[in-house]
Amino acid sequence: MKTQFHFITKLSLQIILVALMGATALAGTGKPNIIYIMTDDLGYGDLGCYGQQRIKTPKIDQLAEQGMRFSQFYAGSTVCAPSRCVLMTGYHTGHALVRGNREIKPMGQWPLPDDTVTVAEVLKKAGYTTGLVGKWGLGGPGSTGHPNRQGFDYFFGYLCQRHAHNYYPEFLFRNETRVPLKGNKVENDRLDGAGYATDRTTFSHDLCADEALEFVKRNHENPFFLYLSLTIPHANNEGGKRGMEVPDYGVYSAMDWPEPQKGHAAMISRLDADIGKLMALLEDLNIDEHTIVFFTSDNGPHREGGNDPDFNDSNGPLRGIKRDLYEGGIRVPMIVRWPGKIAPRSVSDHIGYFGDFMTTAAELAGTRAPRGLDSISFVDALLGNDRRQKQHPYLYWEFHGGGRHFQAIRLGPWKGVKHRNGSFELFRLDQDLGELHDVAGNHQSLVTQLSIEMERSHQDNPMWQ
Repeated sequence: MKTQFHFITKLSLQIILVALMGATALAGTGKPNIIYIMTDDLGYGDLGCYGQQRIKTPKIDQLAEQGMRFSQFYAGSTVCAPSRCVLMTGYHTGHALVRGNREIKPMGQWPLPDDTVTVAEVLKKAGYTTGLVGKWGLGGPGSTGHPNRQGFDYFFGYLCQRHAHNYYPEFLFRNETRVPLKGNKVENDRLDGAGYATDRTTFSHDLCADEALEFVKRNHENPFFLYLSLTIPHANNEGGKRGMEVPDYGVYSAMDWPEPQKGHAAMISRLDADIGKLMALLEDLNIDEHTIVFFTSDNGPHREGGNDPDFNDSNGPLRGIKRDLYEGGIRVPMIVRWPGKIAPRSVSDHIGYFGDFMTTAAELAGTRAPRGLDSISFVDALLGNDRRQKQHPYLYWEFHGGGRHFQAIRLGPWKGVKHRNGSFELFRLDQDLGELHDVAGNHQSLVTQLSIEMERSHQDNPMWQ
């Protein structure tokens, strides 16, 4: 009788476990689905859960309520392409293959070489179906950097960042095929399809949001990785009042705000609503407890298309914006939700950056990342095992592009910023988060140490002088 009861108990537990894990295929693998949502130019202070008072983000705030909010997480760079390269490869910008926004004519940016190992390739080899929806920026049509040649089974969106400046383009890409967008026409004949849209019917962000839902629906019975790289709230850099392109201003229509600020806020709230739809779908498919969701931004807020980042305090308590290596240019929101694994309403002060996603994703998938990367898994931080969590000796950035800054380094509470003219600023972030007080003159030995570490971190590359 005792043996029979033991058998029934074990069988019941197995049934319960399968139900909790969702689809039976997932229960067998134990590999969580991984969704990495990255917005474009969203500031540290643009979300309610990070202190925003006027822009409404209830669904993203709920994401933070249900998971972990990081207070000291950093982008890979202060602009688009290198930040994405760091995310995909696990190398910081002193070693990365793409270190700036370098254009390739007629369409695209400097491509990832064919032998690059991306996080998508690592996860694909681990049994994941991999998808990218949104903006890529690491290789144009036919190049070695095309997403389908860098580990993604499926791609829909913009290959070229310049093309992504237009929210009403004449076409997007599905894998390597151009998909015409009904009702959109651009007033110039540039091959990248950027510029002003004179006929505006199909808003590209809405298509990408829908494609993300469809990807999840198609692949939810087996482990999947979705990199959802949304363009909101990037501006149309052609300028003018259409700089912050959005179909309507929603709840901000009646606000006594400049037009670009209405557009900027409406973009973020539109993004928020779409995040809510994605989270609801995970629950409907009974896979939310077996899906880990990351949410972040590629760099700090912008001052483009008429947008004023100071109007709604987009960088919060931080100094600087996009193209700066001050905190406002590189410290970004990071929220991670994994029901049943990550404690709700938790806040982490772990210091990490985009390059860590490679090793983190590999650990989640039960595999290993390539050796020699600038990447440390932060799974222990996610699970609340702070004492076991490994730490970087320091974090490093360099910026090849416009702007006054060239290098930055974070070592414990200390932050060093080196300007292109060779001058060096030093800040103590735990006492001066806004980087208002340069104390380099009082700590010359530390400045020397940080300068040496900067030199060690920089690897010469003929493409990025």
